[in-house]
Amino acid sequence: MWSLCLARFSATMRGAKRSGAKLAESAKRKRTKAAVKDEKTGDAPRASVYHTFPDPAAVVQLRSQLLHWYDKAKRELPWRTLAATVSDPDIRTYAVWVSEIMLQQTQVATVIDYYNKWMKRWPTVQDLAAATLEEVNQMWAGLGYYSRGKRLHEGAQKVVSELQGKMPDTVETLLQQLPGVGRYTAAAIGSIALGHVTGAVDGNVIRVLCRLKAIGADSTSPAVTEALWNLANMLVDPARPGDFNQAMMELGARVCAPKAPLCSQCPVQTHCHSYRKVHLKQEKNCKKLSGKLDRKLSGVTDIEDCVNSGTCKLCPSEPWDDELGVLNFPRKPAKKPPRVERTLACVVIRRGDEEEDEYLLTQRPNKGLLAGLWEFPSLLQEVKSSDIKHKEILSDEINRILGTRCTSSLLQNVGEVVHIFSHIHQTYVVHSLCLKDADTHACSENVQWLTRSALQEAAVSTGVKKILKLCDSVLGQKEQQPSKDTKRQKKTSRGTNKKALVCEKSSRSAANSSSSSRQLSLSTFFKTVKQEC
Repeated sequence: MWSLCLARFSATMRGAKRSGAKLAESAKRKRTKAAVKDEKTGDAPRASVYHTFPDPAAVVQLRSQLLHWYDKAKRELPWRTLAATVSDPDIRTYAVWVSEIMLQQTQVATVIDYYNKWMKRWPTVQDLAAATLEEVNQMWAGLGYYSRGKRLHEGAQKVVSELQGKMPDTVETLLQQLPGVGRYTAAAIGSIALGHVTGAVDGNVIRVLCRLKAIGADSTSPAVTEALWNLANMLVDPARPGDFNQAMMELGARVCAPKAPLCSQCPVQTHCHSYRKVHLKQEKNCKKLSGKLDRKLSGVTDIEDCVNSGTCKLCPSEPWDDELGVLNFPRKPAKKPPRVERTLACVVIRRGDEEEDEYLLTQRPNKGLLAGLWEFPSLLQEVKSSDIKHKEILSDEINRILGTRCTSSLLQNVGEVVHIFSHIHQTYVVHSLCLKDADTHACSENVQWLTRSALQEAAVSTGVKKILKLCDSVLGQKEQQPSKDTKRQKKTSRGTNKKALVCEKSSRSAANSSSSSRQLSLSTFFKTVKQEC
């Protein structure tokens, strides 16, 4: 009987254990699902009063202060003038679109001339669509990031062929239908050209907002990106969205600068947490000197109160550096060092039909770096080797292009040119080659001979112009160095001139003997007067 009870008790315990294990496993699965759900939604920044504008009155005040400053201090730029004066929305949208694409990664001062020339030549999207890519590349030459011009051209052709010449008229359609237009560019065009109420976040606006609201996490992270766009959309003035967005950009470019911000001139200084942090630090130091310590200053929430919570995804992971001040923000990840490349290039010259030097250029592929542009014959230097080997490689490439049999001994080493792209540190190892007319007949459609003036106007990169300038400098110096025959001729000439000069002096002496005697007596007179004094 006892053994039977014991067996039943053991069975009951085993069942309870199995049930408990099942319940524990079920709870574990639920916790795991909840954790996964949290991870999926973890990128969204949690709300923090410190990084936002909880007071609507503060938003109204910031808008007023910023636009008042902008109306007085804004730069007169050609695209702003067009946006403000042109009534046709399609032309206005096209004009702002061109300016925004040109301004990507390029300074305003550089863009102005290019923009004026572009709009003079292609004032409407139809005019640009009718141009060739070669003409667009030629107009874009020297501006950098050449794929931008190509995308503008493609976009214009799409507007004409698929949209009946009507520019997209909403932020969404601008983003969807124009190649090379991203979130910022669509918002900028929509607000400036069409008056849509939307914020616009570029590099300047990122800096301004990160400093205003002490956002110190990685500014390229999804959490910070969304927080900045939310702030921009909250702040934008519904009555003047285009002006407000341009005012934010202007503030970042001219006052809230990357390295030397002019905080004393900032129109929205009273809203800036970063500036307030610097001010509080100065006030605290003054309190230390006066012996009054350890109390909250000015009754303002400090960033440490947000950091110490441990839940904010917008706060910095690194402590505030007093020496940097407002330059603590924004925080960006370290850039990858540019790729280092060395390229063999050869300036091939021939005497043209009109006795003018012509230069051989080849066209780059339609995709990739410097797509579709013209350059001197070039090859990537894959391994380090001797100059003799470089010449052999280059001569083989030139023979392939022209169908000639030039020997490598004809090539001359000119020197090196360094050109920095955004992601490539490029060194051109430059050689030169002079050819006879008989050697230069064979050509293909991707090869052309250009005179100096035509080359300067062609669709070539800044690197090509640097190479040409080096050749002019080095080869020009060699031409100026006199040969032995020239030196001998100059020596003979100097001897002849010396004899002529002696004869000329003798004749002058004979002709002016009476004058010389008068000068001698006058000199003696002044000498006598000096001695008497």
